[in-house]
Amino acid sequence: MITFLVCLALLVTAYFVYGRYLEKLADVDTERKTPVERLEDGVDYIRLPRWRVFLIQLLNIAGTGPIFGAILGACFGPVAFLWITLGGIFFGAMHDFLSGMMIMRHDGRSLPEIIGIYLGVSTRAVVRVFSIILMVLVGAVFILSPAALLSSMVPAVGKNIWVWIILVYYILATMLPVDKVIGKVYPIFGIALVAMAVGLFGVLMTGEYRIPELTTLHNFQLDPKALPIIPTLFITIACGAISGFHATQSPLMARCITNEKKCRSVFYGSMIAESIIALIWAAIAMAFFNGPDLLGEQLAQHGGNAAWAVDVISNTTLGKAGAILALLGVVVAPITSGDTAFRGARLIVADMFNIDQRPILKRFAVCIPLFIAGYLITLINFDIVWRYFAWANQSLAAVVLWTIYVWLARRKRNYWVALIPAVSMTFVVTCFVFVSPQFFGIENRIIAFALSALTTLGLWLLANIRVNQKVIIPEESSAI
Repeated sequence: MITFLVCLALLVTAYFVYGRYLEKLADVDTERKTPVERLEDGVDYIRLPRWRVFLIQLLNIAGTGPIFGAILGACFGPVAFLWITLGGIFFGAMHDFLSGMMIMRHDGRSLPEIIGIYLGVSTRAVVRVFSIILMVLVGAVFILSPAALLSSMVPAVGKNIWVWIILVYYILATMLPVDKVIGKVYPIFGIALVAMAVGLFGVLMTGEYRIPELTTLHNFQLDPKALPIIPTLFITIACGAISGFHATQSPLMARCITNEKKCRSVFYGSMIAESIIALIWAAIAMAFFNGPDLLGEQLAQHGGNAAWAVDVISNTTLGKAGAILALLGVVVAPITSGDTAFRGARLIVADMFNIDQRPILKRFAVCIPLFIAGYLITLINFDIVWRYFAWANQSLAAVVLWTIYVWLARRKRNYWVALIPAVSMTFVVTCFVFVSPQFFGIENRIIAFALSALTTLGLWLLANIRVNQKVIIPEESSAI
């Protein structure tokens, strides 16, 4: 219990302390005009109040990752608390806030365009394709998982019917102005998500459950050799600690914020809130099943299905009404990430080809191929889709961290806040490629670690070339 409460306190404190430091690092200026003040178009650039923007951003980023990922990550043991907390504060929330500020300073343009400005046109070309694929993967994943949950909650309606219902909703949310669907229904969905977390926190505080303490970094996985903490833990728990997907969602809200002072609550605050959700789910998963080792055994008997664990935990701890609310939160979270994933993909394509998004027919033309691709992916085995999504997600986070590093270094600010996470995440994602059977499958850890270190060093050298290039970027002119 002490470890859990300390981690929770650190996350809350970080919002007020480290978040304010990052504000100063980014030179937040309440007088600087925001993108919506210059480019309001009634479709994507629309003024929204802070509370609404915060809820939309939270629901954008809080898919099943901080729930399913936290449950699966809890199988590693209390070390998961450490990654969720430190990752959430120094990796994820920093990543979300500073990338959000970069996007704000460049008119709310989509992430690949921002990366291209700081890492070059070749990187931009790769990230454009990579981001669109990731967005469609996210959309597909977040069609499948809520459809499966809804079909279990309402057996009379089959999974395939739920897939089509969710897909129709996605089309509407992607094409209509941001304040028409997303801006109206997200506050309602937000109540379910917050109530779920509050309910489970209450169970942990008042129930007879014992939350394991962080007294060792021991790996409690059933097969720790096959699932080593480095790099697997950092891939398993993504959205609760750091996620590249988040930065792809930031342009949606960067186009709606009316004052830079609101960015800490929207970008840094929403990530801290997501880490708290992940922390609660990791704690309840370990406590409910009497430890991480028994949690791993139970999950193994049910095919590693985190949705099964959510169902059992919710129904047992919260009662029938509470369980419905909790499950609704678990269903809502992926749906509200899936729709904005497709919306983000639309913006990326529109920015790539300079397609005016005010005419609805042009939005329709961009969306249809994306939804066809998303539906086709739903026909693939879910485990395969999730496996590659998790790695792609963290790989994009590493690219965004290098972009932030270049941005800070060129502005002569404290770049260490981004460099340390960039080096760490690059090592993790490259190490996963070298050791995972899905990729190279190198069994010798020393060789895999050495190759990962060399790859990371190479990327650091390339990033420094960009730092030292004598090209003035308009947004930097007042800061250099």
